[in-house]
Amino acid sequence: MTQIGRYNIDTITETVDSLATVENIEELQENLDPSIWEEFIKQAPQAAFNLGVRIVIIAVIFFIGTRVIKIIMRLINKSLNKAGAEKGVITFIDSFLNIVMYAFLIMVLASGFGVDAASILAIFGSATLAIGLALQGSLSNLAGGVVILLMKPFKVGDYIREDSHGNEGRVTEIQIFYTRLTTVDNKEVMIPNGSLANTSIVNVTWLPTRRIDFSIGISYEADLLKAKDIIKREASEIPGILDRDELRVFVRSLDESQVTLGCRFYVENDAYWDSLWMLNENVKLAFDREGIEIPYNKLDVNVINKSLPSLGEADG
Repeated sequence: MTQIGRYNIDTITETVDSLATVENIEELQENLDPSIWEEFIKQAPQAAFNLGVRIVIIAVIFFIGTRVIKIIMRLINKSLNKAGAEKGVITFIDSFLNIVMYAFLIMVLASGFGVDAASILAIFGSATLAIGLALQGSLSNLAGGVVILLMKPFKVGDYIREDSHGNEGRVTEIQIFYTRLTTVDNKEVMIPNGSLANTSIVNVTWLPTRRIDFSIGISYEADLLKAKDIIKREASEIPGILDRDELRVFVRSLDESQVTLGCRFYVENDAYWDSLWMLNENVKLAFDREGIEIPYNKLDVNVINKSLPSLGEADG
C-alpha cells in the first residue's frame, strides 16, 4: 500500500470522500485535516525528484536502445549480404525486425514506469487483435510480401509489369507492406504487396535475352524481295544482335492496303530498346533510298471539269 509519510492513500481517499459531502466552507474547514496536506507538500519535492531521475534513466535507456537496434540491424544486413541474400529479402527482414525490436524497447520503457509486464503483454495482445481487424488490408500486404519473398516472381532490379492496374517499372525495393517501382520516366510507384501477390506479373528481365519483333508495311507495287533483303541487311548490322543465323524476315500478312513484313532476332535484355529504335530508323532511311514505298492513309481528290452549255444551246 502506497504511503505518503505516515498517511496512506486510503486515508487521503476517505478524506476526499468526506469533503464531497461538505455544503459550506465552515464544514470544509472542520473536516479538513491540515497535517495531511502539510505532509504531502513536504514529500512532493522528493517525489518530483524521483520522477525526474526515472525519466532521465528511461531517456538514457531509449537512447542506448535505439543505438543497439541500429548496430544489430547493421550486423544482420552484413551477414545477409555475405550470405548472398537478395536485396528484396534484406529490406523485408530489415523492416520486420525493426518493428519487433522497437516494440520490445517500448515494453522495456513502460516497465520502467512500474507497468507490469503481464499487463503490457495483455494490452499488446488486445491492441494487436484490434489493429489486425482494422487493418486487414495491411495484413494482406504483409502476407503478400512473404509470398513474394518465398516464390520469388521478381527481385530487386527486375523490370516488371502488373496486370491489375497496368503499372510497370524497375523494382527498387521490396518492403514489408509495399514494393517500390521506378518507371521509365523516373516516377516512383508504390504497389501493395497483396495486389502483386494476387495478380499476373510479367517479368521482362527474368531471362538474359529478349526477342525483337519488328514489323513494317510496304505497298503492293513495291519490290517484295528487295524490301526483305533491305530489312535483313539492316537488322544484321544492329550491334546488339546475338545470333545472325537466327534472324528471320518474312511476310507477316497481306492486308487491304499493304503487305506487312516481319523480322525477328534476339538481343541482350539491356540492349532491347536501343536495338529496336535503331532498326526502325535504319529501315525507314533505307526504304527511302531504295524507293520502297511505305503506304499511309491519304486522300486523292479528282476534279472533273465539264463545260456548261452556252445560252443559245440551252434555249434550243
